[in-house]
Amino acid sequence: MAAALALPGVVPAGAAAQSIPDEGRVELRYLDYRDWQSGADRMRVKSPSFHVMKPFAGTWIAEGGLVYDGMSGASPRFHNTLSGASGEGVRDYRTAGDVKLTRYFDRYAVGVGAAVSSERDYLSRAVSVDFRWWTDDRNTTLAFGFAGSSDRIDPVNEVVVGRKRHTLDFLVGVTQAVNANAILQSNLTVSRGHGYYDDPYKSLDTRPDHRRVVAWLTRWNQSIPAADATLRLAFRVLRDSFGSTSFMTEAQWVQTLPAGFTVTPGLRYLTQSAADFYRDPPFPTGFRPGEPYSADTRLSAFGAFTPSLKIAKSFERGWTADLRVDFHRQRGSWRLGGDGSPGVEPFSARWIQGGVSKSF
Repeated sequence: MAAALALPGVVPAGAAAQSIPDEGRVELRYLDYRDWQSGADRMRVKSPSFHVMKPFAGTWIAEGGLVYDGMSGASPRFHNTLSGASGEGVRDYRTAGDVKLTRYFDRYAVGVGAAVSSERDYLSRAVSVDFRWWTDDRNTTLAFGFAGSSDRIDPVNEVVVGRKRHTLDFLVGVTQAVNANAILQSNLTVSRGHGYYDDPYKSLDTRPDHRRVVAWLTRWNQSIPAADATLRLAFRVLRDSFGSTSFMTEAQWVQTLPAGFTVTPGLRYLTQSAADFYRDPPFPTGFRPGEPYSADTRLSAFGAFTPSLKIAKSFERGWTADLRVDFHRQRGSWRLGGDGSPGVEPFSARWIQGGVSKSF
């Protein structure tokens, strides 16, 4: 939904809050992801992707993308014990695509999109509609969006067959050009779903059959002409009906360098509380038949830091290239405002992504 409802033209330096791109863009990217826990390598993902966007007829924009993920490895540990999926190992792939068509009018724009994602044990289809309205000076944009998805879950261990999940997402937001050098964006999203939420690859994992997520995300981009740089700040608070609350804050410094280079160091911090039905070790302490229960450490309480570094280079004739590296580390003891869940192995991940793009 974030991709389907993304607002174009949000540029910090001397830009309005709403503008239609005046040229097309094609992009090829490649992602290499790996994560691990103490004494055990886990997931590896290799993911090439393609995206194209093209304005046409003066008031239309068409865009679409394809991505392929090749995954192998093992799922997270149950505290200090490998889950059933970890013992068997994981080999899977994901093929996904999305398309979107947007029509611009004098004071508003309407976009419609569709997406599909397929794995061996999972099929998801989604549609979206978004509406954007802006003021005469185009310095203020209001956004409203809706998306719906339908998922089918068929785990390879056949614990269940053909289970369904349906989700509706709603977005309302505002983008404001504060002055010639600063722009603010604030979005509120609400997600309501029902259906199958259990993890079929984890023993005794039983979750509620409905879920509601409310998230508020605010971004501030501040151009600093004296340094030929831009400061990007973001803050998000998220409340999950499973009982978890998380806070995320991020800062990036975009520094322009000679010869068309740009370097962007960044740091993100995330902290979350545990889900109501998450139980601390030893497994299966607290399990009661018929009641929600999970030992999935992704539902535990923890804090996480993710430093990143991106280097980009602009070339002649609209070509650009970039390379970004992120390193993620999370521990229960890094949770803000209290101790995190005990007995959880520290989790680490790194991803390297690069790409080339061409404007036309």
